[in-house]
This record gives sequence, structure tokens and C-alpha cells, in this order.
Amino acid sequence: MSAITRFMPKNHLSYLVGKLVHIKLPTFLNKLIITCFAKAYDINLAEAELPVEKYPSLGDFFVRRLKYGIRPIAATWAVHPADSLITQAGKITSGKLIQAKNKTYSLESFTQDKKSLEKYNNGSFLTYYLCPTDYHRVHSPVNGEIKRVVYIPGALWPVNAWSTENIHELFSINERVLIEIETDRGPVGIVFVGATNVGQIVLTFDPEIVGNQLLSSAVIVKNYSNLKINKGDELGMFRMGSTVVMLYSEKTITSVGLDMWINEQVLVNSEFS
Repeated sequence: MSAITRFMPKNHLSYLVGKLVHIKLPTFLNKLIITCFAKAYDINLAEAELPVEKYPSLGDFFVRRLKYGIRPIAATWAVHPADSLITQAGKITSGKLIQAKNKTYSLESFTQDKKSLEKYNNGSFLTYYLCPTDYHRVHSPVNGEIKRVVYIPGALWPVNAWSTENIHELFSINERVLIEIETDRGPVGIVFVGATNVGQIVLTFDPEIVGNQLLSSAVIVKNYSNLKINKGDELGMFRMGSTVVMLYSEKTITSVGLDMWINEQVLVNSEFS
């Protein structure tokens, strides 16, 4: 497993998979593929915004929207950003986040922000893993104003258990997009982390930021003004599955009890404070 993964052209393969799953096939064949995919991963088709035959490709189905009202927005200050499994949660200590048991990674390397310690140290983080079963759009967990987006090119290692346990600073190696939201309690960071077979990371509010373009090699920083976002608003999507890491500054949420969330399946917009 490790040798194959190390030498596999992960970015190019992911780019190709992203193109393949968006090929528009005849309706009857496309419907069969989507139905079989949904059955294999136990996807609840009743939640999808459209009937199966209305999706022109498997890729379009993968980033399907949900029917209105399926995920009511909780009244808490913050909500979960995605349908996912929380694999890690805890306090950000000495600029380090937990990647896996006995493995940490650097907040500054992860965010490519020299002010990250000032913003998030002693705050809290949560790592959300999105599997193929999950709804793959990501929503704002808070009310606030989008201030900054940072696109950070990188590798596309898998983000499964083997990789998180064996690849040093995995989340600081993989491609990622950081969205920073200013709230009434301080800054909140939402980091989309790419992975093998994630064709693209796409942002809803800025079509210029697109992941896995193969030739991209430079960090892109964009600042915004008066770009308000409400809790539950769509931020973007993964064109295939991956990971979201939430960063909360010290005064935004309490870290007490965060450990109870580890290995907990959650729904986008469900209660969290």
C-alpha cells in the first residue's frame, strides 16, 4: 500500500478521475451508474435535490445539493460545516494540531500564515473526514464576514487512516484552501484539504479559486471586503471526497468536551457550540 501510494502520480490521477466522472453519458447508462454508486455507498437518494436521471454525470451527482430544509440550521453560535466523521478534535497548543495518535502538524505550515499563532493558538480545531457516502458541499459554520482566502498548492495524498498515521505533516503537504471569517467573537478558519481523486476544490463565492490545476505552483492570497456570510450558507465543494479542518480562536468556542466528538458522525448545520 505505502509503496504504491508513494510512487503513484497522485495529482495527475486525481485530475483525470475528476474529468472522467464528469463525462456526460446516455441517460439510461448514467442513471444505472449513479444508482449503483448510491447503493454501494448507502446514499439516501430521497435527500437529493433532483431525481437521479436529472444529473448529467456521476460527478454532478457527487456534488448534488440537498432538498431545501433537509438540514435545518441549529440555533447555536456555530454549527458543523459538512456531513462527515469527526476524526480529531482538541485544543491548538504551542502551534500544533493533532493529525493522528502521536502525530502533530504545524499550524503555521498548514495555514501558510505567519500570524496564525496570534489568531488561533490556545483555540480549538476539529477535523472532518468526508467519505463517498456524505454530501460533499461545505457550509459556513458561523455568521460573519469573509476576509481572506488562501489557495495553497500541494500534493494529493489520501487522507485515510494509513496516511494520517504515516505521512509526516500530511495536512501541510496536501493542496488546501483556507477561508478566514471574522465573527463577533474573533477569527474562524475553514480549511478545505485536497486528497487523492479529489478532482477539484471549488468555492461558491469565488470561481477564480479552483484546486488541482496541475500547473498551479504559487500560493494565492485574496482579500475581501463587505463579503458577509450567514451560518449555513454554502462556501464550496469537493469534487470527490476529502477533509475539512476547522480552526477556532480562543474566544470563539470552548475546548471543554471537544474530545467527545472524535469518531462521531455529524450532519452539516447540526448543533455545535
